[in-house]
Amino acid sequence: MSLRLRRAATAVAALTLPTLVVLAPPASAHGSHHGSHSTVIATGLNNPRQLSFSPDGDLYIAEAGTGGAGPCMAGPEGETCFGLSGSVTKVHRGTQSRVLTGLPSLASKEGGGAIGPADILVMGSKKFALSMGLGADPAVRASLPAGGQKLDTIQIGKFGRGMLTLSDLGDYETTANPDKGEVDSNPVGLAAYKGGFLVADAGANAVNRVRAWGATSTVAVFPDTMVAAPGGGMMPMQAVPTSVAIGPDGAIYVSQLTGFPFPVGGSTIWRIARHSSTPTVYATGLTNVTDLAFKGNQLYAVQIATTGLLTPGLPMGSLVKVPRGSMSPTVVAGNLPAPYGLAIRSGKAYVTTCAVCPAGGSVVTFGL
Repeated sequence: MSLRLRRAATAVAALTLPTLVVLAPPASAHGSHHGSHSTVIATGLNNPRQLSFSPDGDLYIAEAGTGGAGPCMAGPEGETCFGLSGSVTKVHRGTQSRVLTGLPSLASKEGGGAIGPADILVMGSKKFALSMGLGADPAVRASLPAGGQKLDTIQIGKFGRGMLTLSDLGDYETTANPDKGEVDSNPVGLAAYKGGFLVADAGANAVNRVRAWGATSTVAVFPDTMVAAPGGGMMPMQAVPTSVAIGPDGAIYVSQLTGFPFPVGGSTIWRIARHSSTPTVYATGLTNVTDLAFKGNQLYAVQIATTGLLTPGLPMGSLVKVPRGSMSPTVVAGNLPAPYGLAIRSGKAYVTTCAVCPAGGSVVTFGL
Protein backbone atom coordinates (compact mmCIF):
# COMPACT_ATOMS: atom_id res chain seq x y z
CA MET A 1 0.00 0.00 0.00
CA SER A 2 2.97 2.30 -0.44
CA LEU A 3 1.31 4.16 -3.32
CA ARG A 4 -1.30 5.66 -1.06
CA LEU A 5 -3.18 8.93 -0.78
CA ARG A 6 -0.39 10.56 1.18
CA ARG A 7 1.99 9.88 -1.69
CA ALA A 8 -0.43 11.61 -4.04
CA ALA A 9 -0.71 14.69 -1.84
CA THR A 10 2.99 15.04 -1.16
CA ALA A 11 3.89 14.25 -4.75
CA VAL A 12 1.69 17.14 -5.82
CA ALA A 13 3.53 19.38 -3.37
CA ALA A 14 6.90 18.22 -4.64
CA LEU A 15 5.93 18.88 -8.25
CA THR A 16 4.89 22.42 -7.38
CA LEU A 17 7.67 23.51 -5.05
CA PRO A 18 10.47 23.98 -7.60
CA THR A 19 8.55 26.73 -9.36
CA LEU A 20 6.49 28.24 -6.54
CA VAL A 21 8.89 27.78 -3.59
CA VAL A 22 5.87 27.58 -1.28
CA LEU A 23 2.59 26.09 -2.37
CA ALA A 24 0.13 28.91 -2.99
CA PRO A 25 -2.99 29.25 -5.08
CA PRO A 26 -2.43 30.46 -8.64
CA ALA A 27 -3.91 33.76 -9.72
CA SER A 28 -6.97 31.96 -11.04
CA ALA A 29 -7.66 30.14 -7.77
CA HIS A 30 -10.46 32.48 -6.79
CA GLY A 31 -11.22 33.75 -10.28
CA SER A 32 -13.42 32.47 -13.06
CA HIS A 33 -14.04 28.78 -13.54
CA HIS A 34 -15.32 26.97 -16.58
CA GLY A 35 -18.97 26.11 -16.02
CA SER A 36 -21.27 27.17 -13.18
CA HIS A 37 -21.15 30.58 -11.51
CA SER A 38 -18.94 30.40 -8.42
CA THR A 39 -18.74 32.18 -5.07
CA VAL A 40 -15.90 31.94 -2.56
CA ILE A 41 -17.21 31.56 1.01
CA ALA A 42 -14.04 30.67 2.97
CA THR A 43 -10.35 31.50 2.48
CA GLY A 44 -6.98 31.13 4.20
CA LEU A 45 -7.46 27.42 4.88
CA ASN A 46 -4.52 25.10 5.59
CA ASN A 47 -4.62 22.11 3.23
CA PRO A 48 -8.45 21.86 3.34
CA ARG A 49 -9.87 18.42 2.63
CA GLN A 50 -13.39 17.11 3.08
CA LEU A 51 -16.32 19.08 4.45
CA SER A 52 -19.93 18.65 5.52
CA PHE A 53 -22.99 20.47 6.80
CA SER A 54 -24.44 20.17 10.28
CA PRO A 55 -28.21 19.66 10.60
CA ASP A 56 -28.63 23.38 11.32
CA GLY A 57 -26.87 24.40 8.11
CA ASP A 58 -23.40 25.37 9.30
CA LEU A 59 -20.49 24.21 7.14
CA TYR A 60 -17.51 22.42 8.71
CA ILE A 61 -14.17 21.96 6.92
CA ALA A 62 -11.35 19.59 7.91
CA GLU A 63 -7.94 21.26 7.55
CA ALA A 64 -4.97 18.90 7.45
CA GLY A 65 -2.74 21.65 8.86
CA THR A 66 0.81 22.62 7.96
CA GLY A 67 2.89 20.18 10.03
CA GLY A 68 5.29 21.86 12.43
CA ALA A 69 8.78 22.02 13.87
CA GLY A 70 9.06 18.28 14.31
CA PRO A 71 10.11 15.69 14.98
CA CYS A 72 10.69 15.12 11.29
CA MET A 73 10.95 11.82 9.48
CA ALA A 74 12.19 10.70 6.11
CA GLY A 75 9.71 9.23 3.70
CA PRO A 76 9.56 8.09 0.07
CA GLU A 77 8.37 11.58 -0.94
CA GLY A 78 10.80 13.56 1.22
CA GLU A 79 10.99 14.75 4.79
CA THR A 80 7.78 15.44 6.70
CA CYS A 81 7.56 17.24 10.02
CA PHE A 82 5.06 16.90 12.84
CA GLY A 83 3.11 19.66 14.54
CA LEU A 84 -0.24 20.47 16.09
CA SER A 85 -1.46 22.71 13.27
CA GLY A 86 -4.49 20.69 12.14
CA SER A 87 -7.90 22.25 12.63
CA VAL A 88 -11.58 22.37 11.75
CA THR A 89 -13.19 25.56 10.43
CA LYS A 90 -16.87 26.44 10.77
CA VAL A 91 -18.71 28.78 8.41
CA HIS A 92 -21.81 30.24 10.06
CA ARG A 93 -23.88 32.78 8.15
CA GLY A 94 -20.90 33.85 6.08
CA THR A 95 -18.45 34.11 8.97
CA GLN A 96 -15.63 31.58 9.31
CA SER A 97 -13.85 30.59 12.52
CA ARG A 98 -11.75 27.67 13.70
CA VAL A 99 -13.70 25.58 16.21
CA LEU A 100 -11.09 22.84 16.66
CA THR A 101 -7.36 23.60 16.75
CA GLY A 102 -4.16 21.94 17.93
CA LEU A 103 -4.79 18.74 15.98
CA PRO A 104 -1.90 16.58 14.76
CA SER A 105 -0.46 17.26 11.32
CA LEU A 106 2.40 15.98 9.16
CA ALA A 107 3.59 18.11 6.25
CA SER A 108 6.61 19.14 4.22
CA LYS A 109 8.82 21.81 5.78
CA GLU A 110 7.04 24.30 3.54
CA GLY A 111 3.69 23.19 5.00
CA GLY A 112 2.23 21.70 1.82
CA GLY A 113 0.70 18.30 1.07
CA ALA A 114 -0.24 17.77 4.70
CA ILE A 115 -1.75 14.75 6.41
CA GLY A 116 -3.98 15.25 9.44
CA PRO A 117 -7.70 15.99 9.85
CA ALA A 118 -9.35 14.51 6.77
CA ASP A 119 -13.13 14.58 7.16
CA ILE A 120 -15.63 15.99 9.66
CA LEU A 121 -19.22 15.02 10.43
CA VAL A 122 -21.36 17.04 12.84
CA MET A 123 -24.37 15.46 14.53
CA GLY A 124 -26.74 17.91 16.20
CA SER A 125 -25.20 21.19 17.31
CA LYS A 126 -22.27 19.89 19.37
CA LYS A 127 -21.31 16.28 18.61
CA PHE A 128 -18.79 15.51 15.89
CA ALA A 129 -16.78 12.71 14.33
CA LEU A 130 -13.39 13.39 12.76
CA SER A 131 -11.16 11.15 10.65
CA MET A 132 -7.43 11.61 11.13
CA GLY A 133 -5.18 10.45 8.29
CA LEU A 134 -1.67 9.01 8.34
CA GLY A 135 -0.64 7.33 5.09
CA ALA A 136 2.06 5.11 6.55
CA ASP A 137 2.69 2.04 8.67
CA PRO A 138 0.88 2.85 11.93
CA ALA A 139 4.04 1.87 13.81
CA VAL A 140 5.58 5.25 12.88
CA ARG A 141 3.30 6.88 15.44
CA ALA A 142 5.56 5.55 18.18
CA SER A 143 8.20 8.10 17.12
CA LEU A 144 5.79 11.04 17.48
CA PRO A 145 4.78 13.08 20.54
CA ALA A 146 1.59 12.15 22.37
CA GLY A 147 -0.64 14.17 20.04
CA GLY A 148 0.56 12.06 17.13
CA GLN A 149 -1.26 9.03 18.51
CA LYS A 150 -4.51 10.56 17.25
CA LEU A 151 -3.33 10.13 13.67
CA ASP A 152 -4.87 7.10 11.95
CA THR A 153 -7.99 7.16 14.14
CA ILE A 154 -11.63 8.18 14.23
CA GLN A 155 -12.16 10.79 16.92
CA ILE A 156 -15.52 11.68 18.44
CA GLY A 157 -16.38 14.50 20.80
CA LYS A 158 -18.35 17.62 21.56
CA PHE A 159 -17.20 21.09 20.60
CA GLY A 160 -15.73 22.77 23.65
CA ARG A 161 -15.49 19.49 25.58
CA GLY A 162 -12.63 17.60 23.96
CA MET A 163 -12.51 14.36 22.01
CA LEU A 164 -11.64 10.70 22.38
CA THR A 165 -10.65 7.84 20.10
CA LEU A 166 -13.62 5.81 18.90
CA SER A 167 -11.57 3.53 16.63
CA ASP A 168 -7.84 3.15 16.04
CA LEU A 169 -7.72 2.29 12.34
CA GLY A 170 -3.96 1.86 12.58
CA ASP A 171 -4.32 -0.91 15.13
CA TYR A 172 -7.05 -2.47 13.01
CA GLU A 173 -4.87 -2.40 9.91
CA THR A 174 -1.98 -3.94 11.83
CA THR A 175 -4.05 -6.88 13.06
CA ALA A 176 -6.58 -7.39 10.24
CA ASN A 177 -4.78 -5.98 7.16
CA PRO A 178 -7.88 -6.41 4.96
CA ASP A 179 -6.08 -6.43 1.59
CA LYS A 180 -3.22 -8.60 2.93
CA GLY A 181 -0.62 -6.23 1.51
CA GLU A 182 1.88 -3.92 3.15
CA VAL A 183 0.66 -2.56 6.50
CA ASP A 184 -0.49 0.99 5.71
CA SER A 185 -3.50 3.00 6.80
CA ASN A 186 -4.93 6.40 5.92
CA PRO A 187 -8.57 6.90 7.03
CA VAL A 188 -10.05 9.73 5.02
CA GLY A 189 -13.72 9.95 3.93
CA LEU A 190 -16.46 9.43 6.55
CA ALA A 191 -20.18 8.70 6.27
CA ALA A 192 -22.77 8.18 8.99
CA TYR A 193 -24.07 4.61 8.85
CA LYS A 194 -26.50 2.71 11.10
CA GLY A 195 -25.61 4.62 14.25
CA GLY A 196 -21.89 4.46 13.52
CA PHE A 197 -19.68 5.31 10.57
CA LEU A 198 -18.18 4.08 7.34
CA VAL A 199 -14.63 5.16 6.60
CA ALA A 200 -12.68 4.96 3.35
CA ASP A 201 -9.13 3.91 4.22
CA ALA A 202 -6.94 5.04 1.32
CA GLY A 203 -3.89 3.23 2.67
CA ALA A 204 -5.63 -0.06 3.46
CA ASN A 205 -7.52 -0.05 0.14
CA ALA A 206 -10.71 -0.83 2.05
CA VAL A 207 -13.95 0.59 3.38
CA ASN A 208 -14.36 -0.17 7.07
CA ARG A 209 -17.34 0.06 9.38
CA VAL A 210 -16.97 1.57 12.86
CA ARG A 211 -19.91 0.87 15.15
CA ALA A 212 -21.15 3.31 17.77
CA TRP A 213 -19.12 1.56 20.48
CA GLY A 214 -15.94 1.42 18.39
CA ALA A 215 -15.98 -2.13 17.05
CA THR A 216 -14.37 -2.08 13.61
CA SER A 217 -14.84 -4.45 10.67
CA THR A 218 -14.23 -4.48 6.93
CA VAL A 219 -17.11 -3.87 4.53
CA ALA A 220 -15.20 -4.23 1.26
CA VAL A 221 -11.66 -4.49 -0.09
CA PHE A 222 -10.53 -2.95 -3.38
CA PRO A 223 -7.85 -5.04 -5.12
CA ASP A 224 -5.06 -3.89 -7.40
CA THR A 225 -5.69 -3.69 -11.13
CA MET A 226 -3.18 -4.07 -13.95
CA VAL A 227 -2.50 -0.94 -15.98
CA ALA A 228 0.03 0.25 -18.54
CA ALA A 229 3.32 1.23 -16.91
CA PRO A 230 4.99 4.52 -17.91
CA GLY A 231 8.06 2.69 -19.19
CA GLY A 232 6.14 0.05 -21.08
CA GLY A 233 4.56 -3.22 -20.07
CA MET A 234 2.01 -3.63 -17.31
CA MET A 235 2.06 -2.94 -13.58
CA PRO A 236 -0.31 -3.32 -10.61
CA MET A 237 -2.13 -0.14 -9.57
CA GLN A 238 -3.68 0.27 -6.16
CA ALA A 239 -7.28 1.42 -5.78
CA VAL A 240 -6.86 4.11 -3.07
CA PRO A 241 -10.48 4.69 -2.01
CA THR A 242 -10.99 8.29 -0.91
CA SER A 243 -14.60 8.85 0.08
CA VAL A 244 -17.83 7.03 0.84
CA ALA A 245 -21.47 8.08 0.55
CA ILE A 246 -24.82 6.42 1.13
CA GLY A 247 -26.94 6.66 -1.99
CA PRO A 248 -30.70 7.25 -2.17
CA ASP A 249 -31.07 3.50 -2.81
CA GLY A 250 -29.29 2.63 0.46
CA ALA A 251 -26.20 1.33 -1.33
CA ILE A 252 -22.66 2.45 -0.48
CA TYR A 253 -20.80 4.49 -3.10
CA VAL A 254 -17.01 4.79 -3.04
CA SER A 255 -14.68 7.13 -4.93
CA GLN A 256 -11.19 6.16 -6.05
CA LEU A 257 -8.04 8.22 -6.46
CA THR A 258 -5.90 5.34 -7.83
CA GLY A 259 -2.26 4.82 -7.04
CA PHE A 260 0.72 5.36 -9.32
CA PRO A 261 0.75 5.94 -12.29
CA PHE A 262 -2.51 7.89 -11.71
CA PRO A 263 -3.81 7.28 -15.27
CA VAL A 264 -6.22 9.70 -16.91
CA GLY A 265 -9.63 8.03 -17.01
CA GLY A 266 -8.45 5.31 -14.62
CA SER A 267 -10.75 6.04 -11.67
CA THR A 268 -14.01 4.23 -11.00
CA ILE A 269 -17.00 5.02 -8.81
CA TRP A 270 -17.88 1.80 -7.00
CA ARG A 271 -21.25 0.68 -5.65
CA ILE A 272 -21.70 -1.81 -2.82
CA ALA A 273 -25.26 -3.10 -2.57
CA ARG A 274 -26.95 -3.50 0.78
CA HIS A 275 -25.99 -6.76 2.52
CA SER A 276 -23.07 -7.19 0.10
CA SER A 277 -19.30 -6.90 0.38
CA THR A 278 -18.61 -6.95 -3.35
CA PRO A 279 -17.95 -3.62 -5.10
CA THR A 280 -19.50 -3.31 -8.55
CA VAL A 281 -18.86 -0.63 -11.16
CA TYR A 282 -21.22 2.37 -11.06
CA ALA A 283 -19.28 4.60 -13.49
CA THR A 284 -15.85 4.69 -15.13
CA GLY A 285 -13.62 7.11 -17.01
CA LEU A 286 -12.94 9.50 -14.14
CA THR A 287 -9.52 10.75 -13.04
CA ASN A 288 -8.09 10.95 -9.51
CA VAL A 289 -11.40 11.30 -7.64
CA THR A 290 -11.26 12.59 -4.06
CA ASP A 291 -14.91 12.99 -3.00
CA LEU A 292 -18.49 12.33 -4.05
CA ALA A 293 -22.00 13.34 -2.98
CA PHE A 294 -25.60 13.00 -4.11
CA LYS A 295 -28.20 15.63 -4.97
CA GLY A 296 -31.36 13.56 -5.06
CA ASN A 297 -30.62 10.65 -7.39
CA GLN A 298 -27.78 12.45 -9.19
CA LEU A 299 -24.19 11.71 -8.18
CA TYR A 300 -21.45 14.36 -8.32
CA ALA A 301 -17.72 13.94 -7.78
CA VAL A 302 -14.51 15.95 -7.53
CA GLN A 303 -11.44 15.15 -9.64
CA ILE A 304 -8.32 16.66 -8.06
CA ALA A 305 -6.33 16.48 -11.30
CA THR A 306 -8.19 16.32 -14.59
CA THR A 307 -5.00 15.52 -16.52
CA GLY A 308 -3.60 13.19 -13.85
CA LEU A 309 -1.42 13.69 -10.80
CA LEU A 310 1.79 13.22 -12.78
CA THR A 311 1.16 16.48 -14.65
CA PRO A 312 3.76 19.05 -13.44
CA GLY A 313 2.60 21.98 -11.34
CA LEU A 314 -0.35 22.52 -9.07
CA PRO A 315 -3.05 20.14 -10.32
CA MET A 316 -6.14 21.60 -11.92
CA GLY A 317 -9.28 19.61 -11.34
CA SER A 318 -13.04 19.71 -11.71
CA LEU A 319 -16.48 19.15 -10.28
CA VAL A 320 -18.33 16.62 -12.43
CA LYS A 321 -21.74 15.02 -12.79
CA VAL A 322 -21.59 11.22 -12.90
CA PRO A 323 -24.59 9.45 -14.46
CA ARG A 324 -24.94 5.75 -13.70
CA GLY A 325 -23.08 3.63 -16.22
CA SER A 326 -21.26 6.61 -17.72
CA MET A 327 -17.77 6.22 -19.13
CA SER A 328 -17.04 9.95 -19.19
CA PRO A 329 -18.32 12.42 -16.57
CA THR A 330 -19.98 15.73 -17.41
CA VAL A 331 -18.00 18.77 -16.23
CA VAL A 332 -19.97 21.15 -14.01
CA ALA A 333 -17.01 23.38 -13.13
CA GLY A 334 -13.44 23.05 -14.38
CA ASN A 335 -10.10 24.82 -14.00
CA LEU A 336 -10.21 24.40 -10.21
CA PRO A 337 -6.86 24.50 -8.36
CA ALA A 338 -6.37 21.19 -6.51
CA PRO A 339 -10.04 20.68 -5.56
CA TYR A 340 -10.76 17.98 -3.01
CA GLY A 341 -13.88 17.88 -0.79
CA LEU A 342 -17.53 18.09 -1.83
CA ALA A 343 -20.75 18.84 0.06
CA ILE A 344 -24.16 19.60 -1.46
CA ARG A 345 -26.96 21.64 0.09
CA SER A 346 -29.95 23.59 -1.27
CA GLY A 347 -29.00 23.15 -4.91
CA LYS A 348 -25.38 24.22 -4.47
CA ALA A 349 -22.10 22.31 -4.45
CA TYR A 350 -19.43 23.35 -1.95
CA VAL A 351 -15.88 22.40 -2.97
CA THR A 352 -12.57 22.80 -1.14
CA THR A 353 -9.81 24.08 -3.42
CA CYS A 354 -6.03 24.34 -3.16
CA ALA A 355 -6.20 21.28 -0.94
CA VAL A 356 -2.40 20.92 -0.78
CA CYS A 357 -1.74 24.58 0.03
CA PRO A 358 -0.72 26.05 3.40
CA ALA A 359 -2.97 29.07 4.11
CA GLY A 360 -4.04 29.10 0.45
CA GLY A 361 -7.10 26.89 0.56
CA SER A 362 -10.69 27.99 0.06
CA VAL A 363 -14.27 26.81 -0.25
CA VAL A 364 -16.06 27.68 -3.48
CA THR A 365 -19.77 27.20 -4.21
CA PHE A 366 -21.33 26.31 -7.56
CA GLY A 367 -24.97 26.18 -8.60
CA LEU A 368 -26.17 22.77 -9.72
